Order: sequence, then C-alpha cells, then structure tokens
Amino acid sequence: MKVYSYSFKEGDLIPTQYTCDGLDISPHISWSKVENAKSYAIIMDDPDAPIGTFTHWIVYDIPSNVLELKENFPKKSVVGNIMQGQNDFGKIGYGGPCPPRGKPHRYFFKVFALDVESLGLPAGLSREEVERFINKHTISSGFTYGLYKR
Repeated sequence: MKVYSYSFKEGDLIPTQYTCDGLDISPHISWSKVENAKSYAIIMDDPDAPIGTFTHWIVYDIPSNVLELKENFPKKSVVGNIMQGQNDFGKIGYGGPCPPRGKPHRYFFKVFALDVESLGLPAGLSREEVERFINKHTISSGFTYGLYKR
C-alpha cells in the first residue's frame, strides 16, 4: 500500500502550519486502494518522543471508497461515519508535531486496510483500545513520514 501527502514529501520537513507552532491543522494524507479492504484506519505517531512513542492522531472506520483525508480534517469525534480517537495530548482528532527543542523528530502516518467495514467501537478511544482491533483486522498497511524540529 502506498501512502503519501500533498502537504509534504516523504522524509522532508513538515511545514509549520501542520504543527503546534503554526495552525495545528492536519496535512493531506492519501493512500492507494487495497483490494478487498472494507475500511481504513490511520495512526500518526512520533517514535522519537522522550517519553516513548507519542500518538498524534487516530482515525478509524474510514469507508473503503475514501482514499484520502483532506488538509484540516475536522477535530470532531465523528465526521460522517469516520471515527477519531483520543491522541496523547488528551484531545480528539489531530494534534500536530510539537517536539522539545533539539533534534528533529520523525512523524509516521500509518494507514491500515481492514477486512471489516467498522471496528464496532465508539469514538474517542485511546490508541491501545483501537489498535487491539486494528491488529486483528489488518490485511495491508503502509506509511509515509515527515520530520519536524523546533
């Protein structure tokens, strides 16, 4: 599965508007269609965080005919039929890169193709709660990543 963004090139710096230093809006994210996928899920995280992997965004129950989320995806628990979880900032929806000053951090946008139309979960759950179900239903996955440094 190919994952990409029109907002930044893989491995390049993520523009400030998508971070806590800017507008803190989500970037565009897109993926290639996976045969037999019934839905998709996204987890964005920072494995370089000093406290361990930090989760910035959890999206699930994305219908199989949706192959992108446009820039500035609403920070609501439910958008149409799409659910969002609680990030490690304790908020629903996207929370942009906000690393401590120093070395650049990597931000991974992981997309999972799932064999179910819905995980059957309510919105607002933690990564651990959602990931438990994603892991049982993943048929393919891919990622892209960007960097950010303060």
